[in-house]
Amino acid sequence: MSQSPATPSPQLYFDTINAFQKTAALKAAIDLGLFSAIGSRPSTSAEIATRCECPERGIRILCDYLTILGFLAKDGSHYALTQDSSLFLDRHSPAYLGRSADFLLAPQLVEAFHDLAPTIRRGAPALTSTTPDHPMWLDFARTMGPMMVGPARGIAELVPLDAHRKTKVLDISASHGAYGLAFAQKNPRAHLVALDWEPVLAITEENARAVGIAERFSKIAGDAFAVDLGHDYDVVLVPNFLHHFNPADCTRFLRRVQAALRPGGRVVIVDFVPNEDRVSPPASAGFGLVMLSSTAEGDVYTFAEYSAMLKDAGFQGFAFRPLLPTAASAVIATK
Repeated sequence: MSQSPATPSPQLYFDTINAFQKTAALKAAIDLGLFSAIGSRPSTSAEIATRCECPERGIRILCDYLTILGFLAKDGSHYALTQDSSLFLDRHSPAYLGRSADFLLAPQLVEAFHDLAPTIRRGAPALTSTTPDHPMWLDFARTMGPMMVGPARGIAELVPLDAHRKTKVLDISASHGAYGLAFAQKNPRAHLVALDWEPVLAITEENARAVGIAERFSKIAGDAFAVDLGHDYDVVLVPNFLHHFNPADCTRFLRRVQAALRPGGRVVIVDFVPNEDRVSPPASAGFGLVMLSSTAEGDVYTFAEYSAMLKDAGFQGFAFRPLLPTAASAVIATK
């Protein structure tokens, strides 16, 4: 028995055109400390309003909207955090992600989406995020580290180092340093070299001191395409970097990485890697729009595309590892 086609609906249009309201509500809740005000205590809107020092009407309407979105659960007149909100949006949680809103909603990123049609007509945005020493990368380094801890530890587990000798790890575009620091913490004989712009490296170095590996940390400041990378590395980490560039430039950079590795050394690319259809999974494939809005030639690349780049750069033994539950994946190859 055949099924009749679904009735056409404008709901997707309205949900999408009004999506900015969801962002605004979540940002307001983070700014007000609403999730922390609830914490582990189911509370009424009056109680939450008192803790947030706000009139009750606004808190009640916001809590109801956050319940509709799935960030809160409501039982009678009481609101409670969901499991996800408790872990990621309560400031008292070690996995708190609220600070990342400062980068993800930074004016230079949001404004790039205000009028996307001219960018598409030109083929590139008027301003790009790959400008040397762009100040946005300081915000990235300060706020995005907690989001990367999980996948960074996953990578350190996937790529073991020889525990019987001193090893070297190079972290390209190190930023907060989460990926390199995870390797250094797991491997007590590993020396970490972080590469980024000098102002950003001050944050990386601060984070290295905080986790107790300052004596096994050094840095290279400058353009990753131009500076001397050094040599004899056991692992070169390339997290969230290649998507800013076209395939030819990615291949050219990977040749530099290949030359910097010791025989048998491995490169680990961490990125948003879509399936061959380039529309799934949504979180990985959709990142291409961010690259369209913020870079001249950046894109998301499939595993097949990364494999071709790596092969042209002299690598072998390509492997693909999703870093669940995040949208990131690892592409690993050997010199």
